[in-house]
Amino acid sequence: MFNFDAERFLRIQDGAVAQAQALRPHIAGLVENGAQNIFLLGTGGAAILMEPAADLLRKRSAFPVFTEFTAELNIDGSVHLGSNSIVVIPSLSGTTKESIELLETAQKAGAHVIVLTGHANTPLAQKADKAFVNFAEDDTSCESFYIQSYAIAHAIMAARGELENAQALYQELDQLPQVLLSVKQQFESEAAQIATHIQNMDYHIIAGAGNTWPEAHYYGMCILEEMQWIRTRPVHASHFFHGTLELLEKDVSVLLYKGEDAYRPLVERVENFAKQYTNELIIFDTAKFDMGDLSPTARAYASPIALATMMERMSAHLESLRNHPLTTRRYYKRVAY
Repeated sequence: MFNFDAERFLRIQDGAVAQAQALRPHIAGLVENGAQNIFLLGTGGAAILMEPAADLLRKRSAFPVFTEFTAELNIDGSVHLGSNSIVVIPSLSGTTKESIELLETAQKAGAHVIVLTGHANTPLAQKADKAFVNFAEDDTSCESFYIQSYAIAHAIMAARGELENAQALYQELDQLPQVLLSVKQQFESEAAQIATHIQNMDYHIIAGAGNTWPEAHYYGMCILEEMQWIRTRPVHASHFFHGTLELLEKDVSVLLYKGEDAYRPLVERVENFAKQYTNELIIFDTAKFDMGDLSPTARAYASPIALATMMERMSAHLESLRNHPLTTRRYYKRVAY
């Protein structure tokens, strides 16, 4: 595969699985000892990556979950944040300014603060009540954070008797590093073709639904906008028909993210409409890929993780074709803001 180190990838994602295995009993213990809600937070892209797990809890658990904007929570707090709260803060660098302030806000409220990070010797890791450290970099962090955040949600549900066959599911999800590597290999040729096709496009509508929507949002904002300076319009598939559809014309690019959860039909509705009005429709569909012996349930959970691992392959080709490294920035961490 182009510009890719398989051994490094597996080492990092195996590390994420190891952290997931440690997170499950830790979270279960907090729930059993009286925790009453959880805040899955973070700043920017890291916060978006918590959304599949948060949405799972909102829809399948009676345990209250909150996903606030960190900057807003730092200003005005929340009546739900207190001594019986679990607060999870993902930050790859462990130095994100708003997240450091959030940690202090949460601890002042008496919450138990868990940090997911790539570096132990950082302000967030050192100040957390519990830090789970798995080294990763931008091209591997999505899968790592998704794996760990799902472990948190599943542990809450299992502790409350809301998750059937939990141990069997854990065993399946712990296979994900090898599964994701296989997905990369299967997608590599198509990733190169798509990147070649879209390299000179300056605008994309990007849509998903259910647990694929966060990845659509993330890829538009954090990769195409931040790392490639390409304008995007991420929109949830259920909102597409309440405004965004009017932007479709013959040459308008639409990128659709199709997963395998119950909300796939929402994306298919956009697909069926868009293909009538634009000739620039590209569909990323996890159902196309062999994922070994993963059950339909595990495949559904894995959809955003598989999409993230696919998008890394497309980004690797895109940055080369555009001669625009993913590390290039105008303003991010370069000027005061």
